[in-house]
Amino acid sequence: MKLIVGLGNPGPEYEWTPHNMGFLAIDALAGRTGIRVARPEAKSLVGHGQVAGHEVVLAKPQTMMNLSGVAVRMLLDRYEGDPAEMIVVLDEIDLPWGMLRIRDKGRNSTHNGLKSIIGAIGTDEFLRVRIGVEPERIWGDRKDYLLATIGRNDRQIAEEAAVAAAEAVETVLKEGPEKAMSRFNRKVESKEEDSQ
Repeated sequence: MKLIVGLGNPGPEYEWTPHNMGFLAIDALAGRTGIRVARPEAKSLVGHGQVAGHEVVLAKPQTMMNLSGVAVRMLLDRYEGDPAEMIVVLDEIDLPWGMLRIRDKGRNSTHNGLKSIIGAIGTDEFLRVRIGVEPERIWGDRKDYLLATIGRNDRQIAEEAAVAAAEAVETVLKEGPEKAMSRFNRKVESKEEDSQ
């Protein structure tokens, strides 16, 4: 059983915020695979099914982001999961919008949800799919930006990034992390390049 966790904050007020890209990616993956992520379990909403031939649990922790580790620890205990077999999908403010980065370990993150997970399970040896949400500029606090509603014009970019992250998870499961890194760890073309 593979545990695939998307990070975000529960509640409709947070649904379309940069900090909820992990939830949006889980929703995209659920939509692609017909898995319903709705059952309350281990302080999360979960769904069971198959992705790329693997039995999986898709999960959206219902703690606030800073306490994501509590839910992930409970999920790993409940399903007797190995952190090394887990995939965590999350936003990354230090990557441009739409860019993906797949990493198999690493503590050097400012992401509070990721820090909470590492603290709760005692290891950073798990795969993560990071979705870039870096703004062109921040007027004020980074936290305010991450919790602000994504503008209508940027929602399509957010949806496309969520779908790409879902595809990246499928590729990890189907072909392995190295192939997924080779395919998805690349720069996103700028809007100017796209228009040429």
